[in-house]
Amino acid sequence: MAHEQPTKVLVVAFTGDAAAAVAVINRLQPEALCFVLPEPAKTLVESGVQPHIERMPRRWDWLTLADTLDVTASHRVLAGALPDLLKSWDVHPGDLVLDLTGASPAMAGALILATLPTSSRTVALLPWIEGQEGEPIAVGGRSMRWVQGNLWDDVALVSRHEAADLFNRGMYSAAEKWFREIETKVSGGQKPTYRAFADLAEGYEFWERFHYRQAWDKLKTATKALEMASLWGGPPGLSAALPAIKANASFLEKLVLDPAAVKDALALDLLAHAGRRQRAGHDPEAAMLVLMRALESFAQRQLFKQHKIKTWDVQPEQLPQAFHDLCRLSWLDDLDGKYKIPLQGQFRLLAGLGDPLGQAFLREWPIMKPLLDAANHGVFGHGFEPVKSERVQQLSDVVLKLTGVSESSLPKFPTLAL
Repeated sequence: MAHEQPTKVLVVAFTGDAAAAVAVINRLQPEALCFVLPEPAKTLVESGVQPHIERMPRRWDWLTLADTLDVTASHRVLAGALPDLLKSWDVHPGDLVLDLTGASPAMAGALILATLPTSSRTVALLPWIEGQEGEPIAVGGRSMRWVQGNLWDDVALVSRHEAADLFNRGMYSAAEKWFREIETKVSGGQKPTYRAFADLAEGYEFWERFHYRQAWDKLKTATKALEMASLWGGPPGLSAALPAIKANASFLEKLVLDPAAVKDALALDLLAHAGRRQRAGHDPEAAMLVLMRALESFAQRQLFKQHKIKTWDVQPEQLPQAFHDLCRLSWLDDLDGKYKIPLQGQFRLLAGLGDPLGQAFLREWPIMKPLLDAANHGVFGHGFEPVKSERVQQLSDVVLKLTGVSESSLPKFPTLAL
């Protein structure tokens, strides 16, 4: 029987067919080997199997079952002993192959359950019947056929729903981990699709942490692979998600490639981020903090684009005369000696320059002041009061009105319906 690439770990269900066990072991050439067998069968392994192994495994062991016809008792033994053995052998998901040739039905069920977290393939030698496809394999004077499969190709259909649910709840790091685990276990043809989903989740996790370059790189890579998967009939729901993913990648491209010191798209992204923190994250404290940063970002963009003023390093001579004393007395940073304009000062400066954004801020100030006070009194601000969700929504509405930004212009993360 032909040899395959060496297998890392092979678990053999053995009840007495020594010739079949030898054939499987020699074909797969495992680096580590474990027999699951009844106690009396140990003698046959030592006399009828071990001497005929062409390439001895570096590690081997056995687990004995008291009753190979009792699935519950068999699973209890395997679930108690097998994980520690595989851990000592440094077995990772996808490393294990399970040979069910000699398994009783109870052994097969118990082994499949116990090895599911780490297995990637089940194999067996079955009697060959005239007319079947392929050539028969001679094993101990019998004609046999080689069959193999991967339960994870079916289990993945359920597991990917769980990973997609994590993704849709904004738990991108957990989703990435789950997609990568599925990738290690499914058969080769399915691996690129799950790798792409993992890259996609990792990209959105980078985005949530404002690592825009890494996020863009991951989304580009994932988009190409998912487009290919969609053409070949990928998971249902994939085609519906692709337009949003592509739009997000385009948004990141503009943000990353914008050479300006104050990027046009940053304020929009901060507004969208605040919304996700409020809705998906249920975190009004963080949402309020990001929302205030978004508001400041609009002022910074306007001052820099229209008036060439850097709020983080302003030159007093750039300012109208009425702001000179205020700048020198109140905006000096003692740590680096630079003049830095605070949030309210930025909008009041815009108003002093005759800028419409600053003038709109002054008109909205009676509504905005209590909302900014609520942010400053919050735990993430300078106080001890929790921020209420309705305050976040009220400030968001004011910012959208003040800046003229519509919800539809903000980047919207996709929903995966897999």
